[in-house]
Amino acid sequence: MYINIDNINIFYEKYGNRQQEILILPGWGDNRETFNYLINFLKDYFTIYILDYPGFGNSSFPNVDLTIYDYASLINKFILKLNIKEPILIGHSFGGRIIIILSTLYKLKIKKLLLIDIAGLRKKKDIKLFLKQTTYKLLKRLGIILPKPLRKKYLNFLFNKFASNDYKNLDKQLLKTFQNVVLEDLTDYISKINLETLILWGEYDDITPLSDGIKINKLIKNSCLIKIDNTKHFPYLEKKYLTSRIIFEYLKKDII
Repeated sequence: MYINIDNINIFYEKYGNRQQEILILPGWGDNRETFNYLINFLKDYFTIYILDYPGFGNSSFPNVDLTIYDYASLINKFILKLNIKEPILIGHSFGGRIIIILSTLYKLKIKKLLLIDIAGLRKKKDIKLFLKQTTYKLLKRLGIILPKPLRKKYLNFLFNKFASNDYKNLDKQLLKTFQNVVLEDLTDYISKINLETLILWGEYDDITPLSDGIKINKLIKNSCLIKIDNTKHFPYLEKKYLTSRIIFEYLKKDII
């Protein structure tokens, strides 16, 4: 199904027909299909909504660069337009960024939160990353002395050599949006969350490390952290049944 919000065609799906509603917000670059197992686990007990973000899956992308606040505004309008009442919000990685903004800057009535390996804390630069970024910037400047025919090839070579896979795989129209999102530190907002919150985290997450989950657990007063052993950034895919069972046990008191 499609819904038009701010002239953006957003594709979403709805499952179940129970009173308590859930909105699932996937990670960056993911789409609704990565949550099929969890949805099938929960759909007989809840009404579940899940969507594709602008530029991903079946949703269109506007001709402007977006920030995390634009995404939060769009999701807020999505909730209001579909008359989703007091939802439980489930977010993975980038989806957690949106939930942080929704639960602090908006006057939405939210039942509770479930955060899975979320992003939002500014990453500390280790020495290897610092040296890599510094080397890239210096080499990029050297390209100025090259003739124009060679300069473009040289810059493309540097980009492929130094850019992360996430960055390289992005559509060009999303590059600036990606930068806007990942550079935003949401620590102060996280500390203002006062909703009941369950935090699930992969033990060996190498994208958002477990130390982030521990810090977020400390920042959110009414929260509980569960570590999913022997998983990385996608515990809901790496240990589907275990993660889905934990989520169900956390939510079952909300079945109406």
